[in-house]
Amino acid sequence: MGRRLVPLTLDNLQDLPQRCRGCVFWELDPFSGETALKDGTAEVEKESWISAVLLDWGSCGRIVYVDDVPAGFVLYAPPAYVPRSTAFPTSPVSPDAVQLITSFILPEYQGQGLGRVLVQTVAKDLLRRGFRAVEAFGDARWKEPACLLPADHLLAVGFKTVRSHPTYPRLRLELRSTLSWKEDVEMALDRLLGAVQKEPALRPL
Repeated sequence: MGRRLVPLTLDNLQDLPQRCRGCVFWELDPFSGETALKDGTAEVEKESWISAVLLDWGSCGRIVYVDDVPAGFVLYAPPAYVPRSTAFPTSPVSPDAVQLITSFILPEYQGQGLGRVLVQTVAKDLLRRGFRAVEAFGDARWKEPACLLPADHLLAVGFKTVRSHPTYPRLRLELRSTLSWKEDVEMALDRLLGAVQKEPALRPL
């Protein structure tokens, strides 16, 4: 199986699952999000958000392909670009962290370690860009795919709870601690993804 990871852009935004292309849960505040859904403008708002973050901050997502078929994605950005993050009881995200917004692997590709690889790829990208940590709001009562990641999944890939909550704990991955396994990550990516096109080095912003 050929596997590859590519940055999320406006050109491949259509490769996100349909329900995710029209979801603005994180990208807009609750009122604006409901309005966009009612007016049928959610996909346009999603595209506008991706465009703005790309222009202002840079790469904010990755898509993983298996045999050229999109199998999953991850989305991340500084909390200033994520209005919904302020609505959680365990907010705010720490000022030195980027928010891991959401991630999703299609059911037929689950169980292959792709979710872990996506998180490791985010960590690698943010390390190159000079960031210290990545944080996420987990769902401790997760039952089915939604906009929040299962807290158990985040813990399994190296996150630690920094603010507990019965439903929405905030978790953190210290990127400096990943330096010790950076070479292992490189090897794992090469082994799992096969030949991956090298991306140009990103300068710290």
